[in-house]
Amino acid sequence: MVRSTAVCFALSLAGAAVVAPASVAAQQASPGYVLGAGDGVQVIIYGQPEAGVTTRVKADGTIVMPFIGTLKVDGLTNITLAKRIADSMVSGGYLRDPLVNVEITQYVSKVVNVAGRVTNPGIVPLDQPYRALEVLLRSGWIRDNGANYVFLRRPGQAERRLAVEELVRGDYEKDPLMQPGDTLYVPDADNFYVYGAINQSGSFPILPGMTVRQALALAGGVSATGSINKVSLLRGDAKEVDADLSQKLQKNDVLVVKERLF
Repeated sequence: MVRSTAVCFALSLAGAAVVAPASVAAQQASPGYVLGAGDGVQVIIYGQPEAGVTTRVKADGTIVMPFIGTLKVDGLTNITLAKRIADSMVSGGYLRDPLVNVEITQYVSKVVNVAGRVTNPGIVPLDQPYRALEVLLRSGWIRDNGANYVFLRRPGQAERRLAVEELVRGDYEKDPLMQPGDTLYVPDADNFYVYGAINQSGSFPILPGMTVRQALALAGGVSATGSINKVSLLRGDAKEVDADLSQKLQKNDVLVVKERLF
């Protein structure tokens, strides 16, 4: 994937104030993707095709350029690398005023892994600051059989559970900025099970805050022979109990709808 970098200039008029959203401001302040080992780059020197190169950053953080030789690029962006190459061409006496463009052709060193129940699991490059919500969106979003929470796994830290509802609401404190090496994992949806005198028995996903009454409605409601007042709940290894219709469901709960007496 090739991504070009645009440089924007903001003009401030006297007496006018512009306030940008936090996410936009963070992206504007970002210097861009920082190169590291394994990243692919294409260097174009206009008018001098023999001076350009398409290569990959070596393990020691360097690339090899015609005329210039070995060049340290680890920690540079494509913009700062282009300037360094231009300066080196001038100081070496090769060109007086070179026009240099650097494109990143492969993002390898700074990426986030996305796995589990998303539309397009895989690797997302951190070509700009991304929060968890943005990475999920770039991965095609959570599939229907995915949970309403996501696990963030960061090397050296305890696994963190992120609620999708809180991510969507835009609470930045609960929508962390992603770091290189992070993994977002979307597990299977938490399910409940219902059978007996119900119109549609089987397994269903638990929606946030779902109650027993709402669960029965999701399963099509009790059948003509069933009784809404005779619903049992099986939870874990506990004994079967009468279900409270306002009770919230938990993962793997089993509801049994009994038949009414005629």
